[in-house]
Amino acid sequence: MVKKVKTKELFDCKNEHLALFFEKYEYPWEMLPHIKDFILDFIANPPAGYTLIAEGVLVGENVSIHPAATIMPPTVIGSGTEIRPGAFIRGSVITGTKCVIGNSSELKNAILLDSVQVPHYNYVGDSVLGNKAHMGAGAICSNLKSDGKTVVIHGEAEHETGLRKIGAILADGADIGCGCVLNPGTVIGKNTSVYPLTSLRGVYPEDSIVKANDNIVKRR
Repeated sequence: MVKKVKTKELFDCKNEHLALFFEKYEYPWEMLPHIKDFILDFIANPPAGYTLIAEGVLVGENVSIHPAATIMPPTVIGSGTEIRPGAFIRGSVITGTKCVIGNSSELKNAILLDSVQVPHYNYVGDSVLGNKAHMGAGAICSNLKSDGKTVVIHGEAEHETGLRKIGAILADGADIGCGCVLNPGTVIGKNTSVYPLTSLRGVYPEDSIVKANDNIVKRR
């Protein structure tokens, strides 16, 4: 099974505000150091339909934000997104349209494309989540190695990123089961599903079902 890691292989970014940003980077983790500056430029020149609701917090149309949620700048929330009670957005986060950021989920330095769901007790730090990606309850993107060293992406080749903090890269349609841990630099291919309670590390092929690290089958 081919383990794809390039931006154009993992994402079909049709979001009009993010498409050019995605085209700039051959590998998705290369975006991570530039998310904050991209968001600041976006907020400084907001497109039609976006409203500044607090300093450094820009939201699109029909966004639902529960009063018990916390949003720190700089953040951009796409149209039709729902932010539920207890959500904690720590800044440098931009979402596409119709996302769900749910109960007690925490996000920082992350990009969510359209219709992403992180609905229950999720941690998403230094990560990129593709269209319709879904994280089950309690699934987390671990973004820092225990030894503090820079993250290497372990695919068919070893990709030295030079970054200490990388969470997970979830391609379009990736579905992560409840209670999974995505270790730093994990890449999940398009339309791949992962069984609950799996500890993930490395690069996983598209159109697959990950039952365990030693049991990956092609989706039929």
